[in-house]
Amino acid sequence: MKKSIVSNLCIAVCLTCLPWISFAAEPLKQAGKTTLYQRVLSTPACKLKKNITDTNGESVMTFSRFYVYERNNDNNQEWLNVGPDSYGKTIGWINNSCAIAWNMQMTLVFTNPVDRDPLLFFKDKASLTTIVDANQPESLLKPIREALKSGKPIPEVIAQEPKEYVDFKNNFYLLPILQGEEVMNGQGFYERVLEIASVSKQDTLIKNDSKSSNKQIVDDKKTNQIVPFKAAIVFVIDSTISMDPYIARTKEAVERVYQHIEKEHLQEQVKFGLISFRSSLKASNKLEYVTKVFADPNQVKSKEDFKKLSASLKQAAVSTAYFAEDSYAGVLQALNDINWNSFGARYMILITDASAIPGDDKLSSTGMDAAQLRLEAQHKGVAIYALHLKTPSGEKDHQIAAAQYSDLTYNDFIHKSLYYPVNAGDVNEFGNKVDSLAKALSEQVKLAYRGEVSVGNVLNAKDDNSGMLKDALLLSKAMQLAYLGDTKGTKAPTFFKAWITDKDFVKPTIPTAEPRILLTKSQLSDLSDIVSKIANAANDGLISADDMFSQLRSVAAAMGQDPTKLKSDSVTKIADLGLLGEYLDNIPYKSDVTGLDQDTWKSMSGLEQEKFIRNLNSKIRYYQKCNADVDRWISLAEGSDPRENVYPIPLEMLP
Repeated sequence: MKKSIVSNLCIAVCLTCLPWISFAAEPLKQAGKTTLYQRVLSTPACKLKKNITDTNGESVMTFSRFYVYERNNDNNQEWLNVGPDSYGKTIGWINNSCAIAWNMQMTLVFTNPVDRDPLLFFKDKASLTTIVDANQPESLLKPIREALKSGKPIPEVIAQEPKEYVDFKNNFYLLPILQGEEVMNGQGFYERVLEIASVSKQDTLIKNDSKSSNKQIVDDKKTNQIVPFKAAIVFVIDSTISMDPYIARTKEAVERVYQHIEKEHLQEQVKFGLISFRSSLKASNKLEYVTKVFADPNQVKSKEDFKKLSASLKQAAVSTAYFAEDSYAGVLQALNDINWNSFGARYMILITDASAIPGDDKLSSTGMDAAQLRLEAQHKGVAIYALHLKTPSGEKDHQIAAAQYSDLTYNDFIHKSLYYPVNAGDVNEFGNKVDSLAKALSEQVKLAYRGEVSVGNVLNAKDDNSGMLKDALLLSKAMQLAYLGDTKGTKAPTFFKAWITDKDFVKPTIPTAEPRILLTKSQLSDLSDIVSKIANAANDGLISADDMFSQLRSVAAAMGQDPTKLKSDSVTKIADLGLLGEYLDNIPYKSDVTGLDQDTWKSMSGLEQEKFIRNLNSKIRYYQKCNADVDRWISLAEGSDPRENVYPIPLEMLP
């Protein structure tokens, strides 16, 4: 079922029921654009009228995305004839004073607020810039934070982010980006300064104005106990030759933790699962399976259950074709086949001694790479750990595996990778890590269930040289915030326009919000097609860099770009060829692809060029997955043509 912004809003009107719907040729174009139409977002003040002169009008859903078909000035007021989509249907007139121009179809998503301060929404750009430019922003922020805490109004601050995590996936909201730029802050880090607008219900608003003393409408006097909070810990383990000792030790670790949670009477709060992976059966059908679910956490009732279900898991009897295994297949099966919805804390622990077969390899069963799987895990709220067994036999493979699993396990809640190598594949070291990790994760669930502060003893762990237990603590806090935000229905702050920065002031490497570009199916299809053409040209460029750019110029000419311009010496980068759609113009982000020029391509090594091509191919596969994912397409206006539904694409997936 498609998501719609309608679910978050109180005021609505059935646009398709309006008697004055008419049809026009097409919306007005944005200034200087040939394919982009003028778009506006409605605000709570908007009334939709049949005629400009009408006294009354119908209320419309706030932040509906309308296309502008006509502009009319009447009595010094500008009126907009609008429609819900770009296919010629107009539904009436709204006053331009109540609408917000939305040229970049981009929105922001809050990151989990664990380990950072709440995001502040500033009244104007100058107030925000003063703090961004400061060498020591703490001194400027301290009086602001203290005033907000005590409920005093701060003139330059409009609102503050809710303390719980606002889940974009389960509770869609718009924080549309109106304009923005990338700047260097006073500490030497790059960040984006953005003007945004916001609207949602006011349930958990922390708002700052002269009539309201910065209240958060959440009853903090209630107990902190999170009674239904449960955790799923799913092991995804390599079962190829040489893995038997680690399989046995993992089972032992789970049995030990079960003994612990049974003493605490938490069998219903912590559930374990087990999935195994090997490699493609194309190379050898004696491998028996590529992946297999041995224990589903939704079905395991006890320690005896888990022991019985996992008893048959043993290493394969034959070798695989490569040293690399299809670990991505195991991860994908865990994401797709396990129902995570009943668990507030969702953990996956990948255990392997080998790198993963890349998505573009003929033996890959998923066609996916680390980045796409990471985004899928992020969408489902699953944190992935990787315990990489650095055995002597895989010495040449270690660096490849480390890069893959560091990318796969990067966690957007705590902004770091959950990748932990096991030196020389030592079984004892591995056993200690598995014991500690499984116990730490289940311990955090116990503390949350009892309403205790989730500090525990892990912060004082003497043997935590890798930081694994501290990461587990931080991640558990993040998942609790996400769970509380979901169960309380925490929303983004109510309607206003404001300026923000997408990085924490004090910890400038930690994002406060992440941009998404909202693409229609047509735009996503065009993007996939163009990236495919760039990848094909890059393949030719492995032989000759001149061939690559010559082919791209031909593609650009076929798309209608000025041939004389394409021959100009000033056209040195892919971005200058005009290959990408106008919907990517003026977006505040940097791109390795569009910034690539002919000289840089020539200077790259063969391995670097091949990596560039693999990256493009993995993005193409991601676009294909998005296109087929019917559940995540979003309608931005009641009654709009389904072709105008959009998909929120992370910026890292753009070329």
